[in-house]
Amino acid sequence: MPGRTSRLFGGLLLAAVMAVCTAPGTAAATADEGAVTGTIPSVGTDWGRPGPYEVDVDVEAVHTFYHPRTMGRSGERHPVVIWGNGTGAVPGVYSGLLRHWASQGFIVAAANTPTSNFAISMRAGIDVLERRNADPSSPFHGKVDLDHIASAGHSQGGAAAVNAAVDPRVDTAVPIQPGPLTDPDLMDEPVFYLAGQRDLTVWPALVKALYRDTGHAPAVYGEIRGAGHLASVGDGGDFRAPTTAWLRYWLLGDENARGMFFGPDCGYCVDDDTWSGWDRNAEALRIPGPAA
Repeated sequence: MPGRTSRLFGGLLLAAVMAVCTAPGTAAATADEGAVTGTIPSVGTDWGRPGPYEVDVDVEAVHTFYHPRTMGRSGERHPVVIWGNGTGAVPGVYSGLLRHWASQGFIVAAANTPTSNFAISMRAGIDVLERRNADPSSPFHGKVDLDHIASAGHSQGGAAAVNAAVDPRVDTAVPIQPGPLTDPDLMDEPVFYLAGQRDLTVWPALVKALYRDTGHAPAVYGEIRGAGHLASVGDGGDFRAPTTAWLRYWLLGDENARGMFFGPDCGYCVDDDTWSGWDRNAEALRIPGPAA
């Protein structure tokens, strides 16, 4: 990282703790009337609006869980996102983004650690949910989709999202402005790398280098126009919609979301308002677009 240390990450992100509202209200959108029982409802293509679930937050010693208030209300099971914070940060810094994902039907297990790089606490979140899913006395009992799990994080936590994907239980990774202490060669899951055009802490070139080192797995690179290093804190800013679409495709099989990334006419490929840079590697190009 050019001339930057972990102290800089800590200073920036701890400042964000003071600046960001940690618990904004989450107004749930109305579920589609035609939603199939046992499935998480569609949200169309408006990935940035709140999903169909009200959200509860459980702050515990090791993890903070963001989850639908009425899990499994129609017999559905909820995929999992494990989250890693940036250096010196806590999940509340990203509360709006994590609440948003929970409103979309995901259970987010956010590691409380401010030093997430090795992804130990992140992966432990899966262990906790495995136990609770099997426990008849737990509100999570039988409601967790442990077959569909993503790792995601910002800054140091972005590197941790890649590191967590060495776990065979993880199906895809979403590193947001990831730090350099990771090795994409150790994982082979689909990955969506996100950079900020004006990020002076984790330069876009560093994120692009990680993307280029992921030729063995489907990888997409997106550079958010005008975004600095803290643009994803709070409600996720312009990172919120594309990360939601990615999670909905890989964890829910949402065909609308697939069309944003894959196929010759992918929606984000021509979106110059959001992106200052966009690329897909050869493995990603092999994934077809939605059926006509």
